[in-house]
Amino acid sequence: MGLFERYLSVWVALCILIGVSLGSTFPGLFSLVAQLEYAHVNLVVAVLIWVMIYPMMIQIDFAAIKDVGKRPKGLVLTLVINWLIKPFTMAGLGWLFFRFFFADWIDPESASEYIAGMILLGVAPCTAMVFVWSQLTKGDPNYTLVQVSVNDLIMVFAFAPIAAFLLGISDVHVPWETLLLSTVLYVVLPLIAGIFTRHMLLKRGDESVLNGFVHILKPWSVIGLLATVVLLFGFQAETILTQPQTILLIAIPLLIQTYGIFAIAYFWAKRWHLPHNIAAPASLIGTSNFFELAVAVAISLFGLHSGAALATVVGVLVEVPVMLSLVTFVNRTRHWFEPEAVVTTRR
Repeated sequence: MGLFERYLSVWVALCILIGVSLGSTFPGLFSLVAQLEYAHVNLVVAVLIWVMIYPMMIQIDFAAIKDVGKRPKGLVLTLVINWLIKPFTMAGLGWLFFRFFFADWIDPESASEYIAGMILLGVAPCTAMVFVWSQLTKGDPNYTLVQVSVNDLIMVFAFAPIAAFLLGISDVHVPWETLLLSTVLYVVLPLIAGIFTRHMLLKRGDESVLNGFVHILKPWSVIGLLATVVLLFGFQAETILTQPQTILLIAIPLLIQTYGIFAIAYFWAKRWHLPHNIAAPASLIGTSNFFELAVAVAISLFGLHSGAALATVVGVLVEVPVMLSLVTFVNRTRHWFEPEAVVTTRR
């Protein structure tokens, strides 16, 4: 591992502090950057995420994608976690904490909105950042692409009905512009660029040329992640400094949900004897969230300054540090899976 990857948690912690400091010192600058968005997708953040994803897209081999169907367990795992477990555990935890544990500290109306924000996060599995987490855990890029694509396809049909059922609202407006733009920016465009780059590199030489180019890009991928952290925490600096108690209360059930869902998925993958490069991204897809979609729907349904919108924003703030801690855990437990993978290969 390079210097950036080895001390990634340290750099992220520093970037969180830098982001909050800069956001509170230069609020006008971050407000200006925050306005550079379309369909609730911030274009600056989108470019940075694109930079993070691009190196992994280069590694995708379409000739190998056809073999994904021979290993369906990873797909089954992520689909069950994302659509049959995660939305309902998120709703249950939201109700338990804000209707019971925190009832004396939060008024009923705000509690309902916080629960709604958590539900919207739970019904939106991650699209973009999964590619980053997969790359950091040496996940199979071909399998990860299929996992993300299938989840995105299901999300088009399942997001609104599940959200409406859990929210108790008959008409949930899905911002199709956000869903479509995010898919194009985070999947389609970097995938096309990756295919073109891979083709050109392989024409110039063998796999070593391709691997050398990816190695050169990796530090830029991490730099994109760190810059994203600075921006996200800079955007929310005022909220972090003025409502620390509320953010903490919302973060507690979100943390329990995140680590709990990961534990279910990861140990399920181990019991199923999945190879590590499939188990890791399969577990992390269900753990992280499609926060652009969740924030957009929360604003549409409840308003920009609602508790639901705040809860989705807290989900954004919690996600990166938590996911990096899980990436570290996944990498340190690689040996849990390798023996099973070897035995399967010999058979």
